[in-house]
Amino acid sequence: MIDYPSIDPVLIALGPLKIHWYGVMYLLAFGSAWWLGKKRALQSDGLMTPKQVDDLIFYGAVGVIVGGRVGSVLFYNFDSFLDNPVYLFKIWQGGMSFHGGFLGVLVAMEIYRRKLGCSFFQLTDFIAPLVPLGLAAGRFGNFINGELWGGPSTLPWAMKLPCDLYPPQQYTDFAGALCETARHPAMLYQMMLEGLLLFVVLWLFSRKPRPVMAVSGLFLLGYGLLRTVVETIRLPDAHIGYLLQTDWLTMGMVLSLPMILVGLLCLAIAYRRPGTN
Repeated sequence: MIDYPSIDPVLIALGPLKIHWYGVMYLLAFGSAWWLGKKRALQSDGLMTPKQVDDLIFYGAVGVIVGGRVGSVLFYNFDSFLDNPVYLFKIWQGGMSFHGGFLGVLVAMEIYRRKLGCSFFQLTDFIAPLVPLGLAAGRFGNFINGELWGGPSTLPWAMKLPCDLYPPQQYTDFAGALCETARHPAMLYQMMLEGLLLFVVLWLFSRKPRPVMAVSGLFLLGYGLLRTVVETIRLPDAHIGYLLQTDWLTMGMVLSLPMILVGLLCLAIAYRRPGTN
């Protein structure tokens, strides 16, 4: 068992101005995507120049932020939105959704690909390997914030949370008070699987010419499967709980299922009608 290090989520406080580690993780995510995009542009056979990557990352960042916030509200906090629609704009209260950010990026890429004059899947094949390192950074931000814990665990790397930071009367979930038993660090599992592992797989896979849609399909399939695996350990948000009166089905699983199915479909189409990027 490991004691949770209790990192201060605020990196720098200058009077009323506070810079949070979570925001820094977003900057690292966009920075890594920009750097990898520059490298990938040199190998894209004319699809995009390194200079055009600057605009690509800007469009993608807008899609992530807007889509992530809207997705968080609609998928996980819809009751709060119905009670007060202004809640959508209260970004200082936190709340970002990967699946919402993913949909936001797809919309942004559809807009940007018209400027490039390429097909939608040519562009998504280009950006897919740029995404996982950003996901890893975001999940490490969740770890610093001390959120998205899994259920109780006796594994050597399970983490014990301090009760002074997680008082039982305030921080409880479906397994009881967070500080009563050691927990799976589910956000670190996501960092390693959806982030680092998926990055290595996609980067190596995309180094060779692949049929259009293949890289996109592998990203969808890989993320959907890995997220679903972690969802079996990660506990749902207390205000949502398990779905359909089960004790295992989570919103994350439901939102990941279409990714798995579309990913399989993309791979099937890609290798049935081969054509390299």
